[in-house]
Amino acid sequence: MSHPSLSRIVSRFKREPSRTGSLIITFYGDAILPRGGSVWLGTLLQFLDMLGTDGGVVRTAVSRLATDGWLDRDKVGRKSFYKLAKSGRERFETAVAHVYNPHSSDWAGRFELLLIGNGADREASRTALTEAGFGSPMPGVWVAPSNVSLPSIAAGAIRLEVSADDASGRRLVDASWSLERTADSYREFMKTFAPLEAWVSDADSMVPADAILARVLLIHHYRRVILRDPLLPASLLPPAWPALEARKFCARLYQALLPASESWLDAHGESATGSLRPPGPELGRRFSDVRRNMLQK
Repeated sequence: MSHPSLSRIVSRFKREPSRTGSLIITFYGDAILPRGGSVWLGTLLQFLDMLGTDGGVVRTAVSRLATDGWLDRDKVGRKSFYKLAKSGRERFETAVAHVYNPHSSDWAGRFELLLIGNGADREASRTALTEAGFGSPMPGVWVAPSNVSLPSIAAGAIRLEVSADDASGRRLVDASWSLERTADSYREFMKTFAPLEAWVSDADSMVPADAILARVLLIHHYRRVILRDPLLPASLLPPAWPALEARKFCARLYQALLPASESWLDAHGESATGSLRPPGPELGRRFSDVRRNMLQK
């Protein structure tokens, strides 16, 4: 690994509790989904070897993701290729949209209210509802600004629409989401990756292996923060909300890392039909709102 700032970020990641499965999901969503969605297990092993992750740990994590309905395996000769399973695709695509092209609710003084009575149903729905932007002021009750998409896993919930003025809305928000913790997470994300800004400004010195590693770790950390962000309208947010600053910061680093990291995928990515296909248009639309605003200034 050639850049000391990246080495420090990798060391920090390795000190955290093992999240190999979660990192594989980030790798799929960020790097593989735009290029066909299926990749050879050996490509995953090469990528995670750069983080010092043992091959046995990777194989166990992939098997668990397949058992949990995230991945399907295709066997071609002696090689295993994994792609997104149909049952996991909805959550996956919702998360991708939330990370790269989020849209704040058009606040019109109304909230979507869900009532989920059964304890098992509540637990099964929790992660999907959180990632879709819902908060919970009390057990069995979930809330989001109106017009938020409802995950299919919660389709059996009782749905109500309630109105609230800004003051009542802010009290409901305070009871439903830990916004200060999310704000702190945004600031910590920027602090962690700020040392990379000088490095990415010199694209000619960037090694493809370093670029793909930095890109996936960047999105992995950003994803963990933004999936806790309910994307509330400005009138319901606390002052000095750092989400937009963090988004612009992430977009700058991501666009700088993209060419060299795609070179790594060209060289090492393998699908059942050979090399990974070229990236589709979805990759070019990522952070497009930030790039468009930067060009207009």
